[in-house]
Amino acid sequence: MTDASSPRTSRRARVRAPQLTGKGGWLNTGDKQYTLAELRGRIVILDFWTFCCINCLHVLDELRELERKHRDTVVIIGVHSPKFVHEAEHQAVVDAVERYGVEHPVLDDPELATWKQYAVRAWPTLVVIDPEGYVVAQHAGEGHAHAIERLVEELGTEHAAKGTLRRGDGPYVAPEPEPTVLRFPGKAIALPSGNFLVSDTTRHQLVELAADGESVVRRIGSGTRGLHDGSGDSVTFNEPQGLALLDDGSVAVADTVNHALRRLDLATGAVTTLAGTGRQWMQGEPTSGPAREVSLSSPWDVAWWNGKVWIAMAGVHQLWAYDPATDPADLAHPAEATVAVTAGTTNEGLVDGPGAEAWFAQPSGLAATADRLWVADSETSALRWVDLDGAVHTAVGTGLFDFGHRDGAAEQALLQHPLGVTALPDGSVAISDTYNHALRRYDPATGQVTTLATDLREPSDAVLVGDDILVVESARHRLTRLRLPEEAVRVESVAHRTRRAATEVTPGELKLDVIFQAPAGQKLDTRYGPSTRLLVSATPPELLVGGEGAGTDLNRALTLNSAVAEGVLHVSAMAASCDDTASNSGSAAGANEYPACHVHQQDWGVPVRLTEGGADRLPLVLAGMDDQHDQDA
Repeated sequence: MTDASSPRTSRRARVRAPQLTGKGGWLNTGDKQYTLAELRGRIVILDFWTFCCINCLHVLDELRELERKHRDTVVIIGVHSPKFVHEAEHQAVVDAVERYGVEHPVLDDPELATWKQYAVRAWPTLVVIDPEGYVVAQHAGEGHAHAIERLVEELGTEHAAKGTLRRGDGPYVAPEPEPTVLRFPGKAIALPSGNFLVSDTTRHQLVELAADGESVVRRIGSGTRGLHDGSGDSVTFNEPQGLALLDDGSVAVADTVNHALRRLDLATGAVTTLAGTGRQWMQGEPTSGPAREVSLSSPWDVAWWNGKVWIAMAGVHQLWAYDPATDPADLAHPAEATVAVTAGTTNEGLVDGPGAEAWFAQPSGLAATADRLWVADSETSALRWVDLDGAVHTAVGTGLFDFGHRDGAAEQALLQHPLGVTALPDGSVAISDTYNHALRRYDPATGQVTTLATDLREPSDAVLVGDDILVVESARHRLTRLRLPEEAVRVESVAHRTRRAATEVTPGELKLDVIFQAPAGQKLDTRYGPSTRLLVSATPPELLVGGEGAGTDLNRALTLNSAVAEGVLHVSAMAASCDDTASNSGSAAGANEYPACHVHQQDWGVPVRLTEGGADRLPLVLAGMDDQHDQDA
């Protein structure tokens, strides 16, 4: 690890940037194919992402302001690098680019060719290339936009002086909008009137449809991104998802990219904010307290269960709950309302047990019954549930790296990134098995998983309507009514593992180095103790003989079990940096009592294969450049 508090040298490490190649070609360029040479003279930021990854979606939003502010000097290029099989489908990438409002060119790299050329190990990873075509920085995870903007400004000044900066319009060409009633709808609920309420996610609205599931009764929200309460066209949302009918007849809304819980009064159309600050929760911030004073992180679904609004907090791999602290029939005045974590540690994975010890991975769908809260845990391709004591259990799914479409006994059945779950009258549940384009069923009485319907397109939720089920076909932009079949649909079983190549490492001692260099003008924030955190575990657990657990040093000696041929190292790192007031102003350190501070964090799942002669060092770049690698090269 480089000493993050040491002054920067005047010479910035530079490595020639490899070419950009991707079998899927370019999107958002008007069908033009680009090379790095054609972008010479611009500051290029490569964003390695995949559309299943909530952290990648956070980074898309972090980059929007930088993209707007520096549009004449900076070109952001998304390099789409799939995890799931479905994400390697070109049309799925086209859909995702529109769904999430990506306003820069995207290279579709289904075979991970550019990912490998740049030695990327994690989603998301940002790589900065200077106007002369050299890599000058790499950042993994979230929270780096401020550092990249500082670097962009430095590069702009430096290369303007050298005459190597080229200003002008970038290569982005906006696609033509499609005239559909809904656009990538997320979730839906049945209303007491017999109508349906749908989150029209990409258009930042809620839409009430008539009982036919097609005719528009009204739209709620202006259709532009924002966080504004009120009624009529003054209301704004930002990619809303989950909906839940509350006891007072109003609707709770998971306003995902606003990191907020909103309330819709169905009678008046008025929208208010119940919880959240409008800012994304970051490590170290409060996890309980007054609802309007605690930040949330990408709430994806909501459900009313046991007197509280439970929230699938996809952004931090947890479940939270909103407690109205008032009469459930009168939720319009939540002055005493609170929010708090109910399950999950923020670590990403599949671990059952008491809520405070359980691990989730992007919980994205909820369904409540009298004694269970069902959870679609998308990144582990799992169906989980919470009991009345708050303990977490797994019904279907094995972890982050196994997925597919396989029916049968739950312990061997496979899903692929499910986003929704719906309780059925017989005690079973329907699973919106999103990346398998299927509706599945799990029966707790028999422990069997079956397939109810196929040939759907990215189903993200379903609503029971009598003997029918109304499926939100997100990528077909519609609700599709199906009759619940008496028999299961027969499908050919398939099983997949992550497409990422394993890193060959030596058995025995392995040096883990998390590289973190504080941005220029900042230093590690040690005012309240250690400012870094490292957590290491493995799948299977016996892969690690030594070095597992939590600590504050970003370097660690691991001991790998030579009797285990392969597995996955789970590494979670966090570093907090603040303005270095001494270097910024020439005054004594600490003169500014409230310096601007930033949290940098990332989780890695690194597949490894133990091989004699393999690497004895595993560098993971959180921020900066791996100087030791440059010296070795």
